[in-house]
Amino acid sequence: MRVLMVSWEYPPVVVGGLGRHVHALATELAAAGHEVVVLSRQPSGTDAETHPTTDTTIDGVRVLRVAEDPAHLEFETDMVAWTLAMGHAMVRAALTRLGDWRPEVVHAHDWLVAHPAITLADVLDVPLVATVHATEAGRYNGWLSAALSRQVHSVEWWLVRRADALITCSRAMRAEVAQLFDVDPGPIAVLRNGIAPRRWRVPAARVAAARARYAPDGRPFLLYFGRLEYEKGVHDLVAALPRIRHAHPGTRLLVAGTGTMAEQLVEVARRSRVLRSVRFLGHLPDDELAAAIAAADAVVLPSRYEPFGIVALEAAAAGAPLVASSAGGLGEVVRDGETGVSFPPGDVGELARAVGRVLVDPAAAARRARRARASLGTDFDWARIARATADVYAATSRGARGELPRPKIPTGNAFAVGRG
Repeated sequence: MRVLMVSWEYPPVVVGGLGRHVHALATELAAAGHEVVVLSRQPSGTDAETHPTTDTTIDGVRVLRVAEDPAHLEFETDMVAWTLAMGHAMVRAALTRLGDWRPEVVHAHDWLVAHPAITLADVLDVPLVATVHATEAGRYNGWLSAALSRQVHSVEWWLVRRADALITCSRAMRAEVAQLFDVDPGPIAVLRNGIAPRRWRVPAARVAAARARYAPDGRPFLLYFGRLEYEKGVHDLVAALPRIRHAHPGTRLLVAGTGTMAEQLVEVARRSRVLRSVRFLGHLPDDELAAAIAAADAVVLPSRYEPFGIVALEAAAAGAPLVASSAGGLGEVVRDGETGVSFPPGDVGELARAVGRVLVDPAAAARRARRARASLGTDFDWARIARATADVYAATSRGARGELPRPKIPTGNAFAVGRG
């Protein structure tokens, strides 16, 4: 099939897990013989002079990477305007640069590309498939109090209601999408994220070097890696560290990643009197990160909201013992007592006890880690996921194109709507 994927991130422009997801899916589809074009963007803050629009083929995928327009818009301060401008640039690039090539399906990845994806599906008269990777209400625990959150929610609603087929990465996300946007969960396809395990396997010498670097005294160290945002729950992990250190003296915490919570996390560590025991590493290159993961006594993923949790797969591929909250898709990926240890999201006491289960019995933790790694070759294989995605494409037909009204935005908690 001829597939046009629309995504606001695609390597090397990567903000979170979405970019890696789209890249892996696109390359696997191309390897299976499909014609795949990815419509994405150049880095934010650039322009057509420093980063012009490019049209290249990488790993069998044609990537049309669109330059930013001259308008002075910033994602951090003008998110909606910036997103609309990106969408306009994508539409212009697709209509003027794809030539005679026409897709049989348009695949949109999240709300940021709703406008260009819907427009192109309409203009080209082809079905629209949408993958919902997360929701605004989910990120804010059901509350849409800010004007920006209401705007984002309304665009998500539009994309979900306009799409001819929907995909989510977990059963939890399917239920969330169905409830928030009042759609039937039955037809929503659940296709998990995948992973290429080989990429995360680290030679023993590099693991030993990382261990010597981060734990020179032989004491345990924990690792969190990912975005530093409230929904990731890193503040809960820092708050739990005093209890962990009380039971397991000398335990350190490494935090790898960047985000808006970075300064606040330093303050949480200071208030909790563990600042000297927490090391903020910032962004780590993939090879350094993989070595740190493999060397850690446990990778801790304390998310309060997590549609899937691709970082859990990466940690499993590197062979690290997993401690994860049961939030959303994480609860489906990390099975308590089997492939890791789980705890209720936001429960600092249970988080500390879950970490203790790993540190007190390293042999059992290693057995769980081996089972987690073994599951990757079957449950999270990208070739299988790509085949299932192609099946969704083939089964999707273009629906009626009725005009949609503006959605009613819940004034209370969005997850409470419709509950008895």
